[in-house]
Amino acid sequence: MPELPEVESARRVLVHALDREIAAVDDTDHWVCRPHAPGEIAAALVGGRLTAAHRKGKSMWCETAGRDGAPGPHLGIHLGMGGRLIVGEQGGGEPVRPDRTPRKAEWDRFTVVFSDGGRLRLFDKRRLGRVRLDPEFDALGPDAEMISRTDFRARVRRGRSAVKARLLDQSVLAGVGNLLADETLWQAAVSPSATADELSERTLDGLYDALERSLKAAIANGGVHTGEVIEHRRAGGRCPRCGAEMVHGTVGGRSTWWCSAEQV
Repeated sequence: MPELPEVESARRVLVHALDREIAAVDDTDHWVCRPHAPGEIAAALVGGRLTAAHRKGKSMWCETAGRDGAPGPHLGIHLGMGGRLIVGEQGGGEPVRPDRTPRKAEWDRFTVVFSDGGRLRLFDKRRLGRVRLDPEFDALGPDAEMISRTDFRARVRRGRSAVKARLLDQSVLAGVGNLLADETLWQAAVSPSATADELSERTLDGLYDALERSLKAAIANGGVHTGEVIEHRRAGGRCPRCGAEMVHGTVGGRSTWWCSAEQV
């Protein structure tokens, strides 16, 4: 699944679709647009505009306005495993595509056509993305990029589960996925299986700082896959800091890698 940095990058792309009159919407992919019937999203958007792009954790949505300027429904867009957003310029031009394979029309799962000739497309080969009106985000905890140090300490420490499981719990902290959790724990030299409520305040502060650094680096460099330890999460991998063997196991039901010397 995309993690916070990838979704933030997509949100920044989505900004280029704002304040452009919507001429048409292709919402005919019933699976991606479930539970809406074909035409339902189009009826809510055509003639209006997308007015603001937001993100909380891994979730992303746009505010909208109708023909009369009155607020409309929120448009939620989830990228799925491999989806991405492409926004065309005025007149129909689009940025150069980095894909190694030719684009097929059916891979555009949801399309917004603007009156200026440009388009917003959800490009998703695997058809795992999701588009829906007025999505609910009430169950999410604070955004991992915005949470305060004090709130982070209180939320992560609450409970006897492994600290990695706490980081991955979206009701505790929204936006951290498996790779970002491993990178953050490695940066802080904390064992992923350490019991959360036994962590000292100093350790929690180190973990908070490591998460902040990891997020900033991942957003700047193009995603969580660019993390310092990520390429070493493999059989025979070595810790890039001390050279010790990287160890693999399951923590909180998730595949996990950690340094055998520093994260004990």
